[in-house]
Amino acid sequence: MKTLGLVLTLTGFCAASLVAASREDAPNQLTGEEKEQGFRLLFDGKTTEGWRGYRKKECPEGWQVVDGALARVSAGGDIITVDQFDHFELRLQWKVAPGSNSGIMYFVTEEQDAPYMTGPEYQILDNAKHPDGRRKITSAASVYALYPPSRDVTRPVGEWNDTKIISRDGKVEHWLNGEKVAEYDRNSEEWQAKVKASKFASMPHFAKPQKGHLCLQDHGDPVYYRSIRIRELKKDQ
Repeated sequence: MKTLGLVLTLTGFCAASLVAASREDAPNQLTGEEKEQGFRLLFDGKTTEGWRGYRKKECPEGWQVVDGALARVSAGGDIITVDQFDHFELRLQWKVAPGSNSGIMYFVTEEQDAPYMTGPEYQILDNAKHPDGRRKITSAASVYALYPPSRDVTRPVGEWNDTKIISRDGKVEHWLNGEKVAEYDRNSEEWQAKVKASKFASMPHFAKPQKGHLCLQDHGDPVYYRSIRIRELKKDQ
């Protein structure tokens, strides 16, 4: 039985490695399995179609397509998806320059002055060189300033990281490089208590929208995103 378990573990590891390798060779494309699961691309690897600036009609010039990645190359402000989502599974790859900071926000609406006033954030960070990396609660893959990741599984700066965010019926999971590192329930008393004890307590609309845009943050640093794909989920899926 131990031998069988080892074989199954190695088989799973090899399958995951093959998927990662295929993603490196062919970014911004869906696998056959992803197509069957209902995923679609939010970035085609060639244009900024499907994205626009926060409270703007077009995608700002500070965000460009660079070597098949949606990159923050100069000041442009945060960008959001044209579409809005509620129950979803988002998958993407990201990498940062040394010391860089960015984030992925979700449930973002445009009634407030900034995306972070409505949307919780999946932190994107160089943990080693950015000051936010000194505190787990603001480190990469954290639910920014609310829930720390269970451990640091980031890859070295300059390498691509695989991120997954799952939202279903108020429950949200943060995944990084194949591991679930944080989760929370927006309907729980624990969540309400954490928000009340954080800087978001002064933002009455924070995490209140049930549906909203996805947002890529311009924090003033170089950051790169690619293979951005999503599938919409049913509540019980």
